Amino acid sequence: MEWLKAHLWQAGAGAALGIFFLYVYFGGPAEKKQGDLQEWSYMEENDQRQESQTQVEVAAAVPMMADIKGAVARPGVYEIVEGDRIVDLVEKAGGLTEEAESSDINFAMKVSDEMAVYIPRKGEGQEGNMLPAGAMGAGEKEGKVNLNSASAAELETLPGIGPAKSAAIIEYRETAGPFKSIEDLKNISGIGNKTFEKLESKIIVK
Repeated sequence: MEWLKAHLWQAGAGAALGIFFLYVYFGGPAEKKQGDLQEWSYMEENDQRQESQTQVEVAAAVPMMADIKGAVARPGVYEIVEGDRIVDLVEKAGGLTEEAESSDINFAMKVSDEMAVYIPRKGEGQEGNMLPAGAMGAGEKEGKVNLNSASAAELETLPGIGPAKSAAIIEYRETAGPFKSIEDLKNISGIGNKTFEKLESKIIVK
Protein backbone atom coordinates (compact mmCIF):
# COMPACT_ATOMS: atom_id res chain seq x y z
CA MET A 1 0.00 0.00 0.00
CA GLU A 2 2.79 2.34 0.97
CA TRP A 3 4.49 1.61 -2.34
CA LEU A 4 1.29 2.46 -4.27
CA LYS A 5 0.82 5.74 -2.36
CA ALA A 6 4.43 6.73 -3.07
CA HIS A 7 4.02 6.06 -6.78
CA LEU A 8 0.69 7.89 -6.92
CA TRP A 9 2.30 10.93 -5.25
CA GLN A 10 5.16 10.88 -7.75
CA ALA A 11 2.72 10.55 -10.66
CA GLY A 12 0.70 13.55 -9.39
CA ALA A 13 3.81 15.65 -8.95
CA GLY A 14 4.94 14.74 -12.45
CA ALA A 15 1.58 15.70 -13.92
CA ALA A 16 1.64 19.05 -12.12
CA LEU A 17 5.17 19.70 -13.32
CA GLY A 18 4.12 18.82 -16.87
CA ILE A 19 1.19 21.25 -16.72
CA PHE A 20 3.54 23.97 -15.48
CA PHE A 21 5.95 23.45 -18.38
CA LEU A 22 3.06 23.41 -20.86
CA TYR A 23 1.89 26.75 -19.47
CA VAL A 24 5.39 28.20 -19.65
CA TYR A 25 6.11 27.07 -23.21
CA PHE A 26 2.64 27.50 -24.69
CA GLY A 27 0.67 29.92 -22.52
CA GLY A 28 3.52 32.35 -21.81
CA PRO A 29 4.54 33.08 -25.44
CA ALA A 30 0.86 33.46 -26.47
CA GLU A 31 0.34 36.14 -23.85
CA LYS A 32 3.59 37.81 -24.92
CA LYS A 33 2.47 37.77 -28.55
CA GLN A 34 -0.83 39.37 -27.55
CA GLY A 35 1.05 42.05 -25.61
CA ASP A 36 3.40 42.67 -28.54
CA LEU A 37 0.42 42.98 -30.88
CA GLN A 38 -1.24 45.56 -28.64
CA GLU A 39 1.98 47.52 -28.31
CA TRP A 40 2.52 47.49 -32.10
CA SER A 41 -1.06 48.66 -32.68
CA TYR A 42 -0.58 51.53 -30.20
CA MET A 43 2.71 52.56 -31.84
CA GLU A 44 1.09 52.51 -35.31
CA GLU A 45 -1.81 54.71 -34.14
CA ASN A 46 0.64 57.10 -32.47
CA ASP A 47 2.72 57.34 -35.65
CA GLN A 48 -0.42 58.09 -37.68
CA ARG A 49 -1.42 60.85 -35.24
CA GLN A 50 2.06 62.37 -35.40
CA GLU A 51 2.06 62.24 -39.21
CA SER A 52 -1.37 63.88 -39.38
CA GLN A 53 -0.26 66.59 -36.93
CA THR A 54 2.88 67.22 -38.98
CA GLN A 55 0.83 67.63 -42.16
CA VAL A 56 -1.43 70.17 -40.42
CA GLU A 57 1.60 72.07 -39.10
CA VAL A 58 3.19 72.15 -42.56
CA ALA A 59 -0.04 73.43 -44.12
CA ALA A 60 -0.33 76.09 -41.42
CA ALA A 61 3.28 77.11 -41.99
CA VAL A 62 2.61 78.14 -45.61
CA PRO A 63 2.71 81.96 -45.44
CA MET A 64 0.06 84.24 -46.91
CA MET A 65 1.37 87.08 -49.06
CA ALA A 66 -0.12 90.37 -50.24
CA ASP A 67 1.21 92.96 -52.69
CA ILE A 68 1.01 96.69 -52.02
CA LYS A 69 1.67 99.27 -54.71
CA GLY A 70 1.45 103.02 -55.23
CA ALA A 71 2.05 105.77 -52.70
CA VAL A 72 3.74 103.86 -49.89
CA ALA A 73 7.32 104.11 -48.68
CA ARG A 74 8.30 100.57 -49.64
CA PRO A 75 6.00 99.01 -52.26
CA GLY A 76 6.33 95.25 -52.50
CA VAL A 77 5.10 91.85 -51.39
CA TYR A 78 4.69 91.27 -47.67
CA GLU A 79 3.73 88.33 -45.49
CA ILE A 80 0.37 88.67 -43.78
CA VAL A 81 -1.58 86.71 -41.21
CA GLU A 82 -5.26 85.90 -40.94
CA GLY A 83 -7.17 89.01 -39.90
CA ASP A 84 -4.66 91.57 -41.20
CA ARG A 85 -6.20 94.73 -42.65
CA ILE A 86 -5.05 97.35 -45.13
CA VAL A 87 -3.75 99.50 -42.29
CA ASP A 88 -1.47 96.62 -41.23
CA LEU A 89 -0.18 96.13 -44.78
CA VAL A 90 0.49 99.87 -45.15
CA GLU A 91 2.45 99.79 -41.91
CA LYS A 92 4.56 96.87 -43.15
CA ALA A 93 5.29 98.92 -46.28
CA GLY A 94 6.64 101.81 -44.24
CA GLY A 95 3.50 103.93 -44.23
CA LEU A 96 1.97 106.33 -46.75
CA THR A 97 3.99 108.88 -48.65
CA GLU A 98 3.11 112.59 -48.64
CA GLU A 99 1.57 112.27 -52.10
CA ALA A 100 -0.86 109.53 -51.07
CA GLU A 101 -4.58 110.14 -51.55
CA SER A 102 -6.14 108.14 -48.73
CA SER A 103 -9.60 109.67 -48.45
CA ASP A 104 -11.28 106.90 -50.44
CA ILE A 105 -9.39 103.99 -48.88
CA ASN A 106 -11.02 101.78 -46.27
CA PHE A 107 -8.06 100.97 -44.02
CA ALA A 108 -10.23 98.57 -42.00
CA MET A 109 -10.77 96.23 -44.97
CA LYS A 110 -9.34 92.76 -44.45
CA VAL A 111 -6.47 91.61 -46.67
CA SER A 112 -6.43 88.06 -48.02
CA ASP A 113 -3.78 85.84 -49.58
CA GLU A 114 -2.57 86.72 -53.13
CA MET A 115 -4.23 90.12 -53.10
CA ALA A 116 -2.85 93.43 -54.29
CA VAL A 117 -3.56 96.80 -52.73
CA TYR A 118 -3.04 100.00 -54.69
CA ILE A 119 -2.67 103.28 -52.82
CA PRO A 120 -3.42 106.12 -55.27
CA ARG A 121 -1.48 109.36 -55.47
CA LYS A 122 -3.13 112.77 -55.32
CA GLY A 123 -4.77 113.65 -58.60
CA GLU A 124 -5.11 110.07 -59.83
CA GLY A 125 -8.79 110.03 -58.94
CA GLN A 126 -9.08 106.31 -58.15
CA GLU A 127 -9.67 104.17 -55.10
CA GLY A 128 -7.27 101.76 -53.51
CA ASN A 129 -7.73 98.50 -55.40
CA MET A 130 -7.74 95.03 -53.91
CA LEU A 131 -7.27 92.33 -56.54
CA PRO A 132 -5.53 88.98 -56.88
CA ALA A 133 -1.87 89.46 -57.73
CA GLY A 134 -1.30 90.09 -61.41
CA ALA A 135 -4.92 90.93 -62.10
CA MET A 136 -4.78 94.73 -61.98
CA GLY A 137 -7.11 96.16 -64.59
CA ALA A 138 -8.19 92.73 -65.88
CA GLY A 139 -11.87 93.45 -65.29
CA GLU A 140 -11.77 96.71 -67.20
CA LYS A 141 -10.04 95.09 -70.17
CA GLU A 142 -12.80 92.51 -70.40
CA GLY A 143 -15.47 95.20 -70.24
CA LYS A 144 -16.86 93.80 -66.97
CA VAL A 145 -17.21 95.32 -63.54
CA ASN A 146 -14.95 93.74 -60.95
CA LEU A 147 -16.97 93.19 -57.79
CA ASN A 148 -13.83 93.25 -55.64
CA SER A 149 -12.52 96.64 -56.77
CA ALA A 150 -15.36 98.62 -58.35
CA SER A 151 -16.34 101.93 -56.81
CA ALA A 152 -19.94 102.74 -55.93
CA ALA A 153 -20.25 104.73 -59.16
CA GLU A 154 -18.98 101.81 -61.24
CA LEU A 155 -21.33 99.37 -59.53
CA GLU A 156 -24.28 101.66 -60.22
CA THR A 157 -23.67 101.36 -63.97
CA LEU A 158 -24.93 97.78 -63.67
CA PRO A 159 -28.63 97.06 -64.36
CA GLY A 160 -30.71 97.00 -61.20
CA ILE A 161 -27.94 98.35 -58.96
CA GLY A 162 -28.66 101.67 -57.30
CA PRO A 163 -26.97 103.52 -54.43
CA ALA A 164 -28.42 101.22 -51.76
CA LYS A 165 -27.31 97.98 -53.44
CA SER A 166 -23.91 99.36 -54.42
CA ALA A 167 -23.37 100.32 -50.77
CA ALA A 168 -24.45 96.81 -49.72
CA ILE A 169 -21.98 95.23 -52.17
CA ILE A 170 -19.10 97.32 -50.85
CA GLU A 171 -20.10 96.62 -47.25
CA TYR A 172 -20.25 92.88 -47.99
CA ARG A 173 -16.72 92.70 -49.43
CA GLU A 174 -15.36 94.81 -46.57
CA THR A 175 -16.90 92.70 -43.83
CA ALA A 176 -17.06 89.19 -45.35
CA GLY A 177 -13.95 89.52 -47.51
CA PRO A 178 -13.53 89.60 -51.30
CA PHE A 179 -16.08 87.87 -53.52
CA LYS A 180 -14.81 84.39 -54.42
CA SER A 181 -17.26 83.96 -57.29
CA ILE A 182 -19.89 86.10 -58.98
CA GLU A 183 -22.56 83.82 -57.46
CA ASP A 184 -21.65 85.26 -54.04
CA LEU A 185 -23.50 88.39 -55.16
CA LYS A 186 -26.74 86.54 -54.41
CA ASN A 187 -25.78 86.58 -50.72
CA ILE A 188 -26.68 90.26 -50.68
CA SER A 189 -30.24 91.11 -49.71
CA GLY A 190 -32.32 92.26 -52.65
CA ILE A 191 -30.27 90.47 -55.31
CA GLY A 192 -32.17 87.37 -56.34
CA ASN A 193 -31.93 85.04 -59.29
CA LYS A 194 -33.69 87.39 -61.72
CA THR A 195 -31.42 90.33 -60.88
CA PHE A 196 -28.38 88.09 -60.98
CA GLU A 197 -29.28 86.85 -64.48
CA LYS A 198 -29.18 90.45 -65.72
CA LEU A 199 -25.80 91.03 -64.06
CA GLU A 200 -24.10 87.70 -64.78
CA SER A 201 -22.59 88.70 -68.13
CA LYS A 202 -21.48 92.12 -66.87
CA ILE A 203 -19.58 91.28 -63.69
CA ILE A 204 -16.34 89.53 -62.85
CA VAL A 205 -14.37 88.51 -59.77
CA LYS A 206 -10.61 89.00 -59.81
